[in-house]
Amino acid sequence: MTAERESEPEDRPRSEDVVGEAAPTPPSTVIENPAEASAEDHRVARLLQHTIDLPILASAVEAQDPADAADTLETLDEGDAADVLEEMEVANAAEALSHMVGPLAVSVLEDLVEENSAYAASLLESMASDDAADLLQLAPDEITDAILPRMSGSGRLAMQRLLAYEEDTAGGLMTPDVLRIREEMSVIEAVQAIRVADASEEMHSIFVVDAEGRLTGMLGYRRLVIAGPDERISDVCDREIAAIPPELDRETVAIEFEKYDYLVLPVVDGEGRLLGAVTVDDVLESILAEGTEDAQLMVGAGREEMVFSSTGDKLRSRIPWLIVNLITSSIGAIVVFQFEGLIAEIAILAVLMPVIANQSGNAGQQSLAVTLRGIVLDQVNHKVASRLLLRESMVGAINGLIAGILVGTLIASISIMSGSGTWKLGIVIAISMTCSLTIGTFTGTALPMLMRRLGADPATASTIFLTMVTDSLSFLIFLGTAASLSGWLGLG
Repeated sequence: MTAERESEPEDRPRSEDVVGEAAPTPPSTVIENPAEASAEDHRVARLLQHTIDLPILASAVEAQDPADAADTLETLDEGDAADVLEEMEVANAAEALSHMVGPLAVSVLEDLVEENSAYAASLLESMASDDAADLLQLAPDEITDAILPRMSGSGRLAMQRLLAYEEDTAGGLMTPDVLRIREEMSVIEAVQAIRVADASEEMHSIFVVDAEGRLTGMLGYRRLVIAGPDERISDVCDREIAAIPPELDRETVAIEFEKYDYLVLPVVDGEGRLLGAVTVDDVLESILAEGTEDAQLMVGAGREEMVFSSTGDKLRSRIPWLIVNLITSSIGAIVVFQFEGLIAEIAILAVLMPVIANQSGNAGQQSLAVTLRGIVLDQVNHKVASRLLLRESMVGAINGLIAGILVGTLIASISIMSGSGTWKLGIVIAISMTCSLTIGTFTGTALPMLMRRLGADPATASTIFLTMVTDSLSFLIFLGTAASLSGWLGLG
């Protein structure tokens, strides 16, 4: 029988895979890089093309790499994904759930809690503590309240400690599951302790503590291996170590890792007691999250909004800033309304207004992006603020002059060739473009620094406020200049 099954065409599911009490038909999965996909990935893809027995699918998903298993679960609806997880071994199910996209993982967790809250709690206890805490921080309070009482005493206490820290701090990033050994141990005693230790996070270093749990040193595995079996840990560990407090902002944590090439940093409390550690992979995830949040905040989308967030969450995070944008954009409309008579006399002004406003806005966006990056990398502070503002304004003025001359020359040339007599508008455009781009770059640089000075996130809706300033002032400068020179333009 086995030989016959092995000789069946590979693109057809096995006969016993397509019978039995079937789960709902899930969508098919497309393997984007067939050459890199494993045999398990190909089998799962074939199974998902048919109505299949749930245990069969769960077994196939369980054989995948956890990250690939998460991708498979994300193609199912939340209820089916929860059913598949319940058929898997707890450790494997927990690993797959931890790799899923946050909002989707939360939705699956909600289904699991409704069906079996004890099983949901066991999944979280099998995860790395920091991954479980990240998931609960995304989940509604009622889900957290349903899960925590079902966890073991030690697991619940560890989770409550992690949840007490803000998500964007070192405490929120760290894992408490680290290898700790006492400084008075001998090397052979330390090796024996490490063999039986339960640390879910792969670490490149071992942390040395005293009797009160205070961090006193770090020890690499290589140093431990080459040390004599009777040597004391206190004599072979590295005592010149860096540590960070749990309240440290994740941006600062990332800067520390980048600056000193750390792979891991211990986290200690005010008395020096070891709380856990932040690893470089935690920092990488944090940087990606920070970049996404900043990009969303710049345009007025919610910090926590994800692709798979609910419609209600998306509306709640976006509507307030859309209303703000409506109000701020009205300022530009009011400015234009004040010059309706001038625009009626020189209709081409209406055509050229958005060109100048667009250039000013783009120049401001460039300065904004550079300044935000400088703030994230801790390169921008009050000591360099004046110099940075001056430099960006000079760049804006030069760019504005170049763009103004190009557009002004083009308009003047067209006017002369057509005999319309409005060639002087080219000079008005050149003046307006230079002034508008100078203001745009100045605003793009000053706005995030001002927000930071006020204690707000520098990226918060910065694009909305930048657009308000550049549109309003560029309209005012262009139309005001044209009005001031109306006699020279032949309108007076």
